[in-house]
Amino acid sequence: MNAPVTLSIQRTHTFEIVTSAGRLAEIAPAWSTLWQRAGGLVFQHPDWIAAWWRTTPHQERRALRIGLAWNGDRLEGVIALATFRRSGIRMLEWAAKDHSDYGDALVAPDSDPQAISRLWQYVFDQGGFDLIYLNRLLPDAGVHALLRPAHGKALRPNHRGEISYRVTGPWRSGAEWFETLSKKGRQNYRRGRKFMEESGALRFRLLDADDPREPVLERVATLKRLWLVRHGRASDLFDEGSPVLAALISVLADLGLLRIFVLELDDTIIAVSINFEQHGTMMAFVTTYDPEHERASPGMVLMMDYIRWSLDRGLATIDFLCGGEDFKRRFATQSVALSSMMGARGLRGHLAALADHVDHVSKSWKTRRQPKADAVPDE
Repeated sequence: MNAPVTLSIQRTHTFEIVTSAGRLAEIAPAWSTLWQRAGGLVFQHPDWIAAWWRTTPHQERRALRIGLAWNGDRLEGVIALATFRRSGIRMLEWAAKDHSDYGDALVAPDSDPQAISRLWQYVFDQGGFDLIYLNRLLPDAGVHALLRPAHGKALRPNHRGEISYRVTGPWRSGAEWFETLSKKGRQNYRRGRKFMEESGALRFRLLDADDPREPVLERVATLKRLWLVRHGRASDLFDEGSPVLAALISVLADLGLLRIFVLELDDTIIAVSINFEQHGTMMAFVTTYDPEHERASPGMVLMMDYIRWSLDRGLATIDFLCGGEDFKRRFATQSVALSSMMGARGLRGHLAALADHVDHVSKSWKTRRQPKADAVPDE
């Protein structure tokens, strides 16, 4: 009797560039499966990218350039990119870059170690852009592998960087963490709560899954617009009538990651933190407060409340995400430097990259040349 014969069929490795919303929807199931296997953050989930693409303003100046690596019918790698035209330059950047705090590629854990480099090579060869700028890279981001020279098409480290602050430590409870704060920090928290409680009933709570989100998101957008005007800034995430915030929050809710914390005074929301929980970490996506109650620091009170809530439930880290704001730094026990990389394609891209380098060198030189403040002599 003949033994059974096993045929070994080698899978075909192919690459693809997704440029349309229709194709993005078609490959979303395979992408979601890869996202689960690779342990990606929500910023690399196909629904996050799709929600951004559906709602982003100035779409006429943008184009999807999402690189895919297939092994047969199995998706093994994704680099979610898009272009944005600025001053005649087609900039290749992370898709949903403005609303994603950490950028990276997705690669299957059991794939070829060179998969990310080969996929990038394909994206680069297909073109459609002049300048490449990939930012907000964590120290362990997989795309750091692209900094290795590859046929003269390597990316290079860029001078721009950002900071991410976190609360992490050996505490077994929120109360234990609270007692490690300075005496002034604890007093400020208690004083703020007492001041607000003199005006009404104060309540901290996690929004229930069945609570309507729309009124809360409208409140967030209203308070954020006040803050942006006050500080001379702008963000399409909070523009009146903009669908972007609601679309992104719906993704967090559908994935079961959403955590919205509110501080209410007589049933009126005076502070909100829209967070999400992933990989044992509470991540603070959008935080705002009512400036009418600024004297009592409702944002600070809410932050301390959700930090304690998170630690009480066994979460190891509270991540404030990007931004070096002072209120984050004051509570953080850890800071993480986020790096960036830049590359160019074609004459226009190389000239733009050269101009960026020259501008950086010039500013650095002027900074070094500035005279130091005269020392005040001792009397």
